[in-house]
Amino acid sequence: MSKKRGILTLLVIGLLLLVGCSKSTSSNDDAIKVGIRSSELRTWEYLKDRAKEEGLDIELVHFSSTYDPNEALRDGEIDVNAFQHIAYLDTFNTKTKSDIVPIGTTIIAPLGIYSSKYESIEEIPDGSQIAIPNDQSNWGRALLLLQEAGLITVVDEFDGFGGEEKVKENPKNLELIPVDGFNTPRAMEDTGVSVIGNGIAVEAGLTLKDALFHESATAKPYINIIAARSEDKDKEKLQKLVSLYQSEETKEFIKETYDGNYIPTFITLEELATYKETYSNK
Repeated sequence: MSKKRGILTLLVIGLLLLVGCSKSTSSNDDAIKVGIRSSELRTWEYLKDRAKEEGLDIELVHFSSTYDPNEALRDGEIDVNAFQHIAYLDTFNTKTKSDIVPIGTTIIAPLGIYSSKYESIEEIPDGSQIAIPNDQSNWGRALLLLQEAGLITVVDEFDGFGGEEKVKENPKNLELIPVDGFNTPRAMEDTGVSVIGNGIAVEAGLTLKDALFHESATAKPYINIIAARSEDKDKEKLQKLVSLYQSEETKEFIKETYDGNYIPTFITLEELATYKETYSNK
Protein backbone atom coordinates (compact mmCIF):
# COMPACT_ATOMS: atom_id res chain seq x y z
CA MET A 1 0.00 0.00 0.00
CA SER A 2 2.81 2.42 0.90
CA LYS A 3 4.45 1.79 -2.47
CA LYS A 4 1.19 2.56 -4.29
CA ARG A 5 0.70 5.64 -2.13
CA GLY A 6 4.22 6.82 -3.02
CA ILE A 7 3.62 6.42 -6.75
CA LEU A 8 0.31 8.29 -6.42
CA THR A 9 1.99 11.14 -4.59
CA LEU A 10 4.66 11.43 -7.30
CA LEU A 11 1.97 11.54 -9.99
CA VAL A 12 0.09 14.32 -8.16
CA ILE A 13 3.30 16.34 -7.72
CA GLY A 14 4.12 15.86 -11.40
CA LEU A 15 0.68 17.07 -12.46
CA LEU A 16 0.94 20.13 -10.22
CA LEU A 17 4.32 20.99 -11.73
CA LEU A 18 2.90 20.65 -15.23
CA VAL A 19 -0.05 22.90 -14.40
CA GLY A 20 2.28 25.51 -12.89
CA CYS A 21 4.52 25.48 -15.97
CA SER A 22 1.61 25.77 -18.37
CA LYS A 23 0.29 28.85 -16.53
CA SER A 24 3.64 30.62 -16.59
CA THR A 25 4.32 29.95 -20.27
CA SER A 26 0.83 30.36 -21.75
CA SER A 27 0.17 33.92 -20.59
CA ASN A 28 2.07 37.15 -20.11
CA ASP A 29 0.66 39.43 -17.43
CA ASP A 30 2.62 42.38 -18.85
CA ALA A 31 1.11 42.08 -22.34
CA ILE A 32 -1.27 44.83 -23.43
CA LYS A 33 -4.51 43.17 -24.52
CA VAL A 34 -5.89 45.22 -27.41
CA GLY A 35 -9.48 44.59 -28.53
CA ILE A 36 -9.95 45.10 -32.27
CA ARG A 37 -12.19 44.19 -35.17
CA SER A 38 -10.94 42.95 -38.50
CA SER A 39 -11.00 46.21 -40.48
CA GLU A 40 -7.72 47.58 -39.07
CA LEU A 41 -6.03 44.24 -38.42
CA ARG A 42 -3.03 44.94 -40.65
CA THR A 43 -2.18 48.09 -38.73
CA TRP A 44 -2.23 46.31 -35.39
CA GLU A 45 -0.22 43.35 -36.67
CA TYR A 46 2.37 45.91 -37.80
CA LEU A 47 2.28 47.63 -34.39
CA LYS A 48 2.61 44.30 -32.61
CA ASP A 49 5.91 43.67 -34.39
CA ARG A 50 7.18 47.21 -33.84
CA ALA A 51 6.17 47.18 -30.17
CA LYS A 52 8.70 44.45 -29.43
CA GLU A 53 11.47 46.88 -30.36
CA GLU A 54 10.06 49.30 -27.77
CA GLY A 55 9.86 46.66 -25.07
CA LEU A 56 6.08 46.32 -25.33
CA ASP A 57 4.19 43.07 -25.73
CA ILE A 58 0.85 43.38 -27.54
CA GLU A 59 -1.78 40.66 -27.52
CA LEU A 60 -4.53 41.19 -30.11
CA VAL A 61 -8.04 40.11 -29.13
CA HIS A 62 -10.44 39.89 -32.09
CA PHE A 63 -14.15 40.68 -31.75
CA SER A 64 -16.95 39.98 -34.21
CA SER A 65 -19.72 42.45 -35.01
CA THR A 66 -22.01 40.70 -32.51
CA TYR A 67 -20.02 41.72 -29.42
CA ASP A 68 -19.11 45.26 -28.44
CA PRO A 69 -15.41 45.49 -27.42
CA ASN A 70 -16.43 48.19 -24.95
CA GLU A 71 -18.15 45.54 -22.86
CA ALA A 72 -14.95 43.49 -22.75
CA LEU A 73 -12.97 46.59 -21.78
CA ARG A 74 -15.42 47.58 -19.07
CA ASP A 75 -15.34 44.04 -17.65
CA GLY A 76 -11.53 43.94 -17.56
CA GLU A 77 -11.09 41.26 -20.26
CA ILE A 78 -8.84 43.59 -22.28
CA ASP A 79 -6.68 46.64 -21.47
CA VAL A 80 -7.65 48.89 -24.38
CA ASN A 81 -9.69 48.73 -27.54
CA ALA A 82 -9.34 50.42 -30.92
CA PHE A 83 -12.43 50.16 -33.12
CA GLN A 84 -14.68 53.19 -32.52
CA HIS A 85 -14.99 56.93 -32.88
CA ILE A 86 -15.45 59.32 -29.97
CA ALA A 87 -19.17 59.91 -30.61
CA TYR A 88 -19.84 56.16 -30.46
CA LEU A 89 -17.93 55.86 -27.18
CA ASP A 90 -19.88 58.70 -25.59
CA THR A 91 -23.14 57.01 -26.59
CA PHE A 92 -21.98 53.73 -25.03
CA ASN A 93 -20.92 55.44 -21.80
CA THR A 94 -24.26 57.24 -21.52
CA LYS A 95 -26.32 54.12 -22.12
CA THR A 96 -24.33 51.81 -19.84
CA LYS A 97 -23.08 54.33 -17.24
CA SER A 98 -19.54 53.20 -18.03
CA ASP A 99 -16.38 55.24 -17.56
CA ILE A 100 -14.28 54.45 -20.63
CA VAL A 101 -12.10 57.27 -21.93
CA PRO A 102 -10.06 58.04 -25.06
CA ILE A 103 -6.30 57.98 -24.53
CA GLY A 104 -5.26 58.80 -28.09
CA THR A 105 -6.63 59.37 -31.59
CA THR A 106 -5.83 57.08 -34.52
CA ILE A 107 -7.60 57.48 -37.85
CA ILE A 108 -10.75 58.65 -39.46
CA ALA A 109 -12.44 56.01 -41.59
CA PRO A 110 -14.57 58.31 -43.76
CA LEU A 111 -18.27 57.58 -44.06
CA GLY A 112 -19.34 57.55 -47.70
CA ILE A 113 -22.44 57.63 -49.86
CA TYR A 114 -22.28 54.70 -52.30
CA SER A 115 -24.57 53.64 -55.10
CA SER A 116 -25.12 50.62 -57.30
CA LYS A 117 -27.31 52.67 -59.68
CA TYR A 118 -26.05 56.25 -59.87
CA GLU A 119 -22.73 57.89 -60.64
CA SER A 120 -23.21 61.20 -58.84
CA ILE A 121 -25.21 62.78 -56.03
CA GLU A 122 -27.07 64.87 -58.57
CA GLU A 123 -28.40 61.73 -60.31
CA ILE A 124 -30.22 60.49 -57.21
CA PRO A 125 -33.91 61.03 -58.08
CA ASP A 126 -36.77 62.26 -55.90
CA GLY A 127 -38.29 59.59 -53.71
CA SER A 128 -35.17 57.40 -53.69
CA GLN A 129 -34.43 55.01 -50.84
CA ILE A 130 -31.15 55.42 -48.97
CA ALA A 131 -29.95 52.82 -46.47
CA ILE A 132 -28.22 54.28 -43.39
CA PRO A 133 -26.63 52.74 -40.25
CA ASN A 134 -29.20 52.29 -37.47
CA ASP A 135 -27.09 52.84 -34.33
CA GLN A 136 -27.71 56.33 -32.99
CA SER A 137 -24.24 57.81 -33.38
CA ASN A 138 -23.68 56.56 -36.94
CA TRP A 139 -27.29 57.37 -37.88
CA GLY A 140 -26.61 60.95 -36.82
CA ARG A 141 -23.31 60.85 -38.66
CA ALA A 142 -25.12 59.73 -41.83
CA LEU A 143 -27.58 62.62 -41.52
CA LEU A 144 -24.73 65.12 -41.31
CA LEU A 145 -23.10 63.56 -44.37
CA LEU A 146 -26.37 63.71 -46.35
CA GLN A 147 -26.69 67.35 -45.29
CA GLU A 148 -23.15 68.10 -46.43
CA ALA A 149 -23.99 66.46 -49.77
CA GLY A 150 -26.96 68.82 -50.14
CA LEU A 151 -29.67 66.16 -49.88
CA ILE A 152 -31.29 67.03 -46.53
CA THR A 153 -31.07 69.54 -43.67
CA VAL A 154 -30.90 68.50 -40.02
CA VAL A 155 -32.86 70.21 -37.25
CA ASP A 156 -31.63 73.24 -35.36
CA GLU A 157 -29.64 72.34 -32.22
CA PHE A 158 -28.71 68.98 -33.74
CA ASP A 159 -27.11 66.78 -31.06
CA GLY A 160 -25.33 64.27 -33.30
CA PHE A 161 -27.77 61.43 -32.69
CA GLY A 162 -29.97 59.84 -35.33
CA GLY A 163 -33.74 59.57 -35.65
CA GLU A 164 -36.45 60.37 -38.17
CA GLU A 165 -37.32 63.49 -36.20
CA LYS A 166 -33.79 64.87 -36.72
CA VAL A 167 -34.48 65.72 -40.38
CA LYS A 168 -35.73 69.29 -40.81
CA GLU A 169 -35.89 69.53 -44.61
CA ASN A 170 -36.03 66.72 -47.17
CA PRO A 171 -36.71 68.44 -50.53
CA LYS A 172 -36.30 65.24 -52.56
CA ASN A 173 -38.60 63.24 -50.27
CA LEU A 174 -35.89 60.66 -49.79
CA GLU A 175 -36.80 57.55 -47.82
CA LEU A 176 -34.08 56.93 -45.25
CA ILE A 177 -34.02 53.26 -44.21
CA PRO A 178 -32.06 52.42 -41.02
CA VAL A 179 -30.36 49.01 -41.16
CA ASP A 180 -27.59 47.32 -39.20
CA GLY A 181 -24.36 49.07 -40.18
CA PHE A 182 -22.73 45.80 -41.22
CA ASN A 183 -25.58 45.19 -43.69
CA THR A 184 -25.39 48.57 -45.44
CA PRO A 185 -23.39 47.22 -48.45
CA ARG A 186 -25.95 44.44 -48.96
CA ALA A 187 -28.85 46.85 -48.51
CA MET A 188 -27.47 48.99 -51.35
CA GLU A 189 -28.52 46.27 -53.80
CA ASP A 190 -32.14 46.85 -52.80
CA THR A 191 -32.16 50.61 -52.22
CA GLY A 192 -29.66 51.67 -54.88
CA VAL A 193 -27.96 54.09 -52.46
CA SER A 194 -26.35 53.41 -49.09
CA VAL A 195 -24.35 55.30 -46.49
CA ILE A 196 -21.52 52.94 -45.52
CA GLY A 197 -18.80 53.17 -42.91
CA ASN A 198 -15.33 52.95 -44.41
CA GLY A 199 -14.18 49.86 -42.55
CA ILE A 200 -17.32 48.00 -43.62
CA ALA A 201 -16.96 49.30 -47.18
CA VAL A 202 -13.39 48.01 -47.39
CA GLU A 203 -14.50 44.57 -46.18
CA ALA A 204 -17.19 44.63 -48.89
CA GLY A 205 -14.60 45.33 -51.59
CA LEU A 206 -15.38 49.04 -51.94
CA THR A 207 -12.84 51.85 -51.77
CA LEU A 208 -13.25 55.50 -50.91
CA LYS A 209 -12.80 56.29 -54.60
CA ASP A 210 -16.05 54.41 -55.28
CA ALA A 211 -18.07 56.76 -53.05
CA LEU A 212 -20.25 59.44 -54.62
CA PHE A 213 -19.42 61.65 -51.63
CA HIS A 214 -17.49 61.18 -48.40
CA GLU A 215 -16.25 62.84 -45.21
CA SER A 216 -12.87 64.47 -44.78
CA ALA A 217 -10.45 64.53 -41.83
CA THR A 218 -12.35 67.52 -40.42
CA ALA A 219 -15.24 65.31 -39.21
CA LYS A 220 -14.02 65.53 -35.60
CA PRO A 221 -16.80 63.54 -33.88
CA TYR A 222 -15.87 60.54 -35.99
CA ILE A 223 -12.16 60.38 -35.34
CA ASN A 224 -11.30 56.88 -34.12
CA ILE A 225 -9.62 56.40 -30.79
CA ILE A 226 -7.70 54.05 -28.53
CA ALA A 227 -9.86 53.73 -25.40
CA ALA A 228 -9.13 52.53 -21.86
CA ARG A 229 -10.80 52.41 -18.46
CA SER A 230 -10.47 55.79 -16.79
CA GLU A 231 -8.41 54.40 -13.92
CA ASP A 232 -5.83 53.09 -16.41
CA LYS A 233 -5.53 56.12 -18.69
CA ASP A 234 -2.17 57.30 -17.32
CA LYS A 235 -0.43 53.92 -17.27
CA GLU A 236 3.02 54.25 -18.80
CA LYS A 237 2.73 51.23 -21.09
CA LEU A 238 -0.59 52.47 -22.50
CA GLN A 239 0.89 55.91 -23.14
CA LYS A 240 3.80 54.25 -24.94
CA LEU A 241 1.29 52.35 -27.07
CA VAL A 242 -0.40 55.60 -28.08
CA SER A 243 2.97 57.16 -28.98
CA LEU A 244 3.81 54.13 -31.10
CA TYR A 245 0.54 54.42 -32.99
CA GLN A 246 0.96 58.15 -33.52
CA SER A 247 4.51 57.85 -34.87
CA GLU A 248 5.48 58.96 -38.35
CA GLU A 249 6.31 55.34 -39.26
CA THR A 250 2.79 54.15 -38.42
CA LYS A 251 1.29 57.09 -40.28
CA GLU A 252 3.17 56.15 -43.45
CA PHE A 253 2.25 52.48 -43.04
CA ILE A 254 -1.46 53.33 -42.88
CA LYS A 255 -1.27 55.58 -45.93
CA GLU A 256 0.52 52.97 -48.02
CA THR A 257 -1.44 49.96 -46.81
CA TYR A 258 -4.97 51.33 -47.08
CA ASP A 259 -4.49 53.48 -50.19
CA GLY A 260 -6.24 56.51 -48.72
CA ASN A 261 -9.22 54.63 -47.28
CA TYR A 262 -8.08 55.45 -43.75
CA ILE A 263 -6.75 58.89 -42.87
CA PRO A 264 -4.26 59.04 -39.94
CA THR A 265 -5.61 61.77 -37.67
CA PHE A 266 -3.60 62.64 -34.57
CA ILE A 267 -5.02 65.48 -32.47
CA THR A 268 -4.79 66.22 -28.75
CA LEU A 269 -7.40 64.90 -26.34
CA GLU A 270 -8.19 68.52 -25.42
CA GLU A 271 -9.09 69.28 -29.01
CA LEU A 272 -11.02 66.03 -29.34
CA ALA A 273 -13.13 66.96 -26.31
CA THR A 274 -14.63 69.88 -28.26
CA TYR A 275 -16.08 67.62 -30.95
CA LYS A 276 -19.73 68.52 -30.22
CA GLU A 277 -19.02 72.07 -31.34
CA THR A 278 -18.80 70.75 -34.89
CA TYR A 279 -22.48 69.74 -34.93
CA SER A 280 -24.34 72.45 -36.74
CA ASN A 281 -27.24 73.15 -39.04
CA LYS A 282 -25.36 74.42 -42.07
